[in-house]
Amino acid sequence: MAPGEPAPSATPIPGRYGALLIVLIASYLLSAFINAHWIEAVQVVLFTFAVLLALRNSSISRRAVRLVIAVAVIGMPVMFGLSFSTATGEVGAGIADIWTALVLLAAAVLIVRRVLAFGTVTIQSIYGAVSAYLVLGFMFAAVFAAIYHLSGDQFFAHGEAANTQTFQYFSYTTLTTLGYGDFTAGYNPGRAVAVLEALTGQVFLATLVARLVAAFRTPADRQG
Repeated sequence: MAPGEPAPSATPIPGRYGALLIVLIASYLLSAFINAHWIEAVQVVLFTFAVLLALRNSSISRRAVRLVIAVAVIGMPVMFGLSFSTATGEVGAGIADIWTALVLLAAAVLIVRRVLAFGTVTIQSIYGAVSAYLVLGFMFAAVFAAIYHLSGDQFFAHGEAANTQTFQYFSYTTLTTLGYGDFTAGYNPGRAVAVLEALTGQVFLATLVARLVAAFRTPADRQG
């Protein structure tokens, strides 16, 4: 190490996840209060932006960073077009949903990997954990939408409406295991994914979030 250079840190420096959390909350509010087809296309853009924010805070190699950025830049306009295209119809919408789910999966992995590497638990750690939890809800909602579009517009039991709002509502009530019962998956593919989501939500809350909250210390506590 050259004279005057700072000593390398033994533990990673926490990233900053406040902006990512705001993007995710804004995306949810947009879809919750605006019932329009173009919301799905806007969410593709917002979710791609979210994975880039998660990438900014990650500790992966530069080569991997360049690869993810290239895939996001190339894929985003293609999936944006598929969301609006009438030529590809339901198949195009399903492909766009699968893309969205994969983008969100990448974001969740990047966030959790970075949060677990934090040397100390800070408010940014908790922001990151909450962001990852929201990302999981969006990811499963995209999987439900893909199942719906690729299986002949069949998903909910009793003919309940299937759209962005109801998929996200069903996803988060499943992730948190609230199980209101007003929306239920009517077919085996949706049921299987719903069970997987409920298990994922329980494991996530019982491990990562609980661990971070229990280990959180304010700056005054750390100085003491």
